[in-house]
Order: sequence, then C-alpha cells, then structure tokens
Amino acid sequence: MTTLPKLHIAVLMGGWANEREVSLMSGKGVADALESRGHRVTRIDMDREVAQRIAEAAPDVVFNALHGVPGEDGSVQGMLDLMGVPYTHSGLATSVVAIDKQLTKQALIPHGIPFPGGRIVTREEIFERDPLPRPYVLKPVNEGSSVGVAIVTAESNYGNPIAPDAAGPWQDFERLLAEPFIKGRELTAAVIDSAEGPRALGVTELIIDSGFYDFEHKYTDGKTVHVCPAEIPAEIAKLCEQYALKAHQVLGCKGTSRTDFRWDDEQGEDGLFVLETNTQPGMTPLSLVPEQAKHAGMDYADLVEAIVAEALRTHSAGGTDGDD
Repeated sequence: MTTLPKLHIAVLMGGWANEREVSLMSGKGVADALESRGHRVTRIDMDREVAQRIAEAAPDVVFNALHGVPGEDGSVQGMLDLMGVPYTHSGLATSVVAIDKQLTKQALIPHGIPFPGGRIVTREEIFERDPLPRPYVLKPVNEGSSVGVAIVTAESNYGNPIAPDAAGPWQDFERLLAEPFIKGRELTAAVIDSAEGPRALGVTELIIDSGFYDFEHKYTDGKTVHVCPAEIPAEIAKLCEQYALKAHQVLGCKGTSRTDFRWDDEQGEDGLFVLETNTQPGMTPLSLVPEQAKHAGMDYADLVEAIVAEALRTHSAGGTDGDD
C-alpha cells in the first residue's frame, strides 16, 4: 500500500471528446477515493479555460482522468509541462505515439511485439474497393475505447464496396486503419508502476454478448462478462503480461497502462496479437484496471494513490517520458 502525504490534487475530467461521460465517471471515482484518503481534491471539468483554472487552484499534482483527445494525445500533457505542474499517467511524447495506432505499431513491432498487418487508407479508397480481403477491421487512427470501429464481413450491410452513405467510421474520419480481422478471444493486461518498477497485474478475458468489445460493450453494464483471471493456458497469460510490460516500457508509459489483445486459440502462441496500448485506462466501476488491481490485492483507493505516487516520482526525477 502506497503511503502518501496529504496533498492538494486537481482531478481533471470531462472535456469534449467522444468519451466525455466515461471520463466524468472515472474522475468522480478517483476524486471520491482521494477524498476518502484525506486528500484535498479540486474537481475540474475541462473547458477552454483549463490552464487558468489549474493555475488558480495551484494543486500539488493533477490527476489526469481525461479520455481521448485532447487529454490523451499529448495536448494536455504539453500544457502541464509548460506550467510545471506534476501530472499522472504518460507524458507528451508517449501520449502522441500511443494514441496513434500506426505509430504504436511502428514503435513496438521492432521489439518483437506482434500486431495484425494492415495499412492506412482514406475514405475515398474504401468507397472504390476493399483495402483488404474480407473480413477486415476499419478503425480511426487516433481514437480510444474502440470508438468508431467497424468489422467489414462478406455479410455486412455496408455494401460491397462500402457505400458512402453507410453508417460507419468513414463518416467521421478521413483516414482509417485497415487491419485483418483476428478471430478468437478478447484479452487485456494492465501494468502499474511502483517505486520498484512496473509490473503486470494479470490478464482478463472479455466475453461479449455479440459483435466485439466496442465502446458500448465497454461501458454498458451487462454487455460484457469479465473473466479475471482469464481462463487461458498459463503460457498465453504469461505472454500477454510480457507483451503488456514491454509495450509499457518501450512506449515510456507512466502510472498505468492497459494493452488489449486478440487471441486465436486455434493457433496457440502464434495466434496472439496486440491491438493497442491505452495510456489512460478507464477508472469507472466497469473498468478493467481497477478490477485487475483488486484481484492483485490492491483496492481502488490504493490504485489511485499508486498512480499519484508515480507522478510525483516522475516529476521529481525531471521527466515524464521514460527519461527518468
């Protein structure tokens, strides 16, 4: 259990991204937990005056409970760096890379971390022809929480080729990442930092009622069953933890991260692929990191304080992007 002095902590939440409501839930949980431990908490629903509001609050540290752009893509991190205010989770450079799925691939594949193949396509391309053999996945390059993900199958009602008026991520994003669809099981592994270094918390399997683990399944009670720890072979669980830990370290993540996988259990170890690493995982009642932490013997308030403690260690060491 982390022992922290009593601090003034600003919890930054909300914002205007697609994940605003999720961020508000995360922020409330974090703020309540910090207050339960005796910290003074200032809750800030992010708006365009956020820098002034943080300056006026003058906190010891900011807990970044934002999800999506601009809280997770380096924008807020750069602002806080300029202000000289310590903050939780990953720094500017890590955030810029990790929110971009293609940049994440380019950073991690050379370190032996397997990803599905694929390439960046424009919406005009997909309206002319399929970029990959069906089934394949189309997803925004830099959104989190499976926002705007579509699985294009031979039976899809998107049309063949995809029709410009069909509902899908191509309506909102000019550039998309096309990847082969990996059949099989949804797995995820969280990593948390401590004074002794980062460690993987475990592996969860996500069993959904239909479709795939999209935004609705992540944040709607009853849509997804979490099996924690995952009932998978020990060698697959170990590999998930190794890949999650390596991704955390190579990207320079801080505080906590969560790496998501697809596993084709008919292919054994060769069927395991990383989909993405999330630098600011959710902290809602349905979120995976608090669930894995609890299984590892760390309650929610312990987890929140551990993330704050890492922010203070990182700041005192003079950096937020793995340069400490």
